[in-house]
Order: sequence, then structure tokens, then C-alpha cells
Amino acid sequence: MTNAGMRLAARMDTFGPLCVGIDPHPQLLAAWQLEDTVAGLRAFSEICVEELVGTCAAIKPQVAFFERFGPPGMQVLAELLTGASELGHFTIADAKRGDIGSTMAGYGAAYLSADAPFPCDALTVNPYLGVGALAPAIELALSNDKALFVLALTSNPQGASVQHCGGDDAVAKRVIDELAAYNRDICASSGHPIGPLGTVVGATVGDAPRKLGIDLAAFNGIHLAPGVGAQGADAASCRRVFGNARMLASVSRAVLRAGPGKLAAAAREFGTSLTSA
Repeated sequence: MTNAGMRLAARMDTFGPLCVGIDPHPQLLAAWQLEDTVAGLRAFSEICVEELVGTCAAIKPQVAFFERFGPPGMQVLAELLTGASELGHFTIADAKRGDIGSTMAGYGAAYLSADAPFPCDALTVNPYLGVGALAPAIELALSNDKALFVLALTSNPQGASVQHCGGDDAVAKRVIDELAAYNRDICASSGHPIGPLGTVVGATVGDAPRKLGIDLAAFNGIHLAPGVGAQGADAASCRRVFGNARMLASVSRAVLRAGPGKLAAAAREFGTSLTSA
């Protein structure tokens, strides 16, 4: 039996290390000549899901851009995730949920349970109440063959003020070490080299992993790497940060700005750039 980390790794072997972010912000809807309405949101989502089939390892809808429309927007998110799964996409819901106890279990149930209203293959979560507080989401992910991507070294400049704290035992290092321990236990029982718990490490963090004593290549999971494309990181940046680590580059505007009818070509071109020498 496989796990969600192994499934995603297999897709990365097939389609390359590209995750396309589905970020329907007002400016992008306008650029696509769509109204900033639920109808525009639905049209945007349907185009992305259909045109990106077979072009990338994963797609990652940013939940906030659906949530801003209230219940109708969240209905579009549910439709996107369900439709994407039917077309064979690996979906990552970028919700960055994080809490304790039954509240974390509630967040997890919304995205990771067998009958989740927003069914995805993976969910981004926030560990800054302690990695242990994520236990309800981890348990749901494991029982339903889902994955988690846990914030560790994020691409926003403000993240360093928290994530770099602690010197030789930096917060980010502790998060990654604890996730590695979870993955080791999971992999020990299955014999798989890759676990279903991944990290979020920005492609813009430069030499921060080295300075903090973090060996990204030794991590037994996948690193989701935002910051590629419009935020300034490119293939060379990814190689400097991740080296031989398992890295899934999250790209949004650099692909989506191509517009309807051109998304597949743009995704393939960007994916090729990530793997070129």
C-alpha cells in the first residue's frame, strides 16, 4: 500500500516538480476578462482544472480567494476539488489551518476526512501552536491516505523573525525534525522511503537552511516551495536552496498570466525550466 507522499513523488517523476497555484485574485480575474463574482470564479476554476490536466504534478487552490465570496465561493472550491480529482489531479488545498484539539480535528475533517466537503489530497497547515497540536490532522491524513504540508521556512520576509529563532535549535529546524520523526515511524511500517508529511520551504530563503543546520535533502518527505516565478525565485534559486532534496515548486502568476487557452503550454514550459541544467 502506498501513501500520499509516494503518490505525489510518482507524479513528480512523471510531470516534473511543478505545482500550479490556483489563485483567482481580482486582478487576475480582470486580466482574464472575467467578472470578480462567483460566476467569474467558477469560470476561472473550470478553465484551470481542465487545461492543466497532464501538465504538472499538483494544483494548489488558495482557499482565501474562494472564501472571500462566502458560502457560494466555498461551493466553487468544493466543485473545483471534486472535479480536479475526477480528472486525475493531485490537489493541495492551501488553507494554512492550525489550532488545538477538537478545533484542529474540525479543520481536518473539512479537508481530510473520507466525506470531507472540500476533498483534497493534501492540506497546508500551520505548526506554530506546536507540531504536536497538529496530531488530529495528522491522524486524519494517515487514515484517509492524504498528505500535509507544514509551514517551516516560508517565503515571506517576516517569517524569519519567528522561524529563525532559537540559534542551533531554531524553530524551523525543530518543526522539520519533528515531521521527519513522524515520517520515520510511518515509513518504518510500510517500507516506503517517503512519508506523507511535507514541509513548506520558500525558494526565496537563500542560505537560511544551511545557517540553521537544516539538511533539506535528508528529509524523508517533499518540500513545497512557494516563491517561484513572480516572487523572484527561479530554477537556479531552487537548486541553491534545495540541492538534491525532493522539491515541488509552487508557481501561480507566472503560469496563470498566460490566460485561457494557453495554460497547458505555459505550465509545460515552466516545468521544463525547473528541470533544465
